[in-house]
Amino acid sequence: MTLVVFDLDGTLLDKSSKISPYTADTLAMMRQREIRYTVATGRTLQAAAAPIKDHHFTLPLILKNGAIIWCPNEERYSHHHLLTREEVWHVLAAFTLNELTPFVFSLQPGQQHALYHGPLKSRSEHKLADLFEAERHLPLAPLTAMPDEISVINVFSLGSAEAVERVRASIADEPHLVAYSGIAIHEKEMGHVATQPALHWIDIHHSNGSKGNAINHLRGELNVEHVIAFGDGDNDLSMFECATECYAPANADPTVLTAADQVIGHHDEDGVARFLRKRFDLA
Repeated sequence: MTLVVFDLDGTLLDKSSKISPYTADTLAMMRQREIRYTVATGRTLQAAAAPIKDHHFTLPLILKNGAIIWCPNEERYSHHHLLTREEVWHVLAAFTLNELTPFVFSLQPGQQHALYHGPLKSRSEHKLADLFEAERHLPLAPLTAMPDEISVINVFSLGSAEAVERVRASIADEPHLVAYSGIAIHEKEMGHVATQPALHWIDIHHSNGSKGNAINHLRGELNVEHVIAFGDGDNDLSMFECATECYAPANADPTVLTAADQVIGHHDEDGVARFLRKRFDLA
């Protein structure tokens, strides 16, 4: 059996974070041909649900970069890798020392998520909090309200490239931690090219909670022989390593473009869908 695995942001979704009509039609063609597909995304279930709703994503969904897997038919998480209490406090200390505001994603009883955050210092952090709460439907609470016993999926932050790199270096010797990072907002998007550096993001998970490990888990669970993966960021490299075929849209990070078997069209020009129509001769 072949399984097609899509990253969402920057890959399957357009610049409005939606599945375009052309891509929606392509997914319908895949269902008619019984070509199975799912997602592997850094989003939570709530955040992933809106763009893929009504597009028949019925197979297990790889969420939070592989830290958790959600089974839609059973309405439960079948698989997860969480951070220990000690690891969480180590990460929080690294963020605090580098003046980065942590956003702690947790798994709550009843298969729900909640987000705890430090004091919001910048306009970008306030916008991020609003995004998580309003668009992605995550309950927000201050870090001071976070209980001692908590199931933490990952810790996220925004900051300068230098601060992000210092945090990455500080957890490099932790065998069960992995950090993903990238550019969140380019200088030209911030409108202050001369004085304001690009804003970067960093996301820290359990090292076993990767997209690649999650795909290997699904291989056995779904009896998959052939995996075709699409992604654009460094959190997609692990699934490129385990996939049979891997493709990157033209907008992908340089390391991902190099790792891909082939570079396809831009994510905002239905690059994935156009490639799939040719790859499977869909009409």
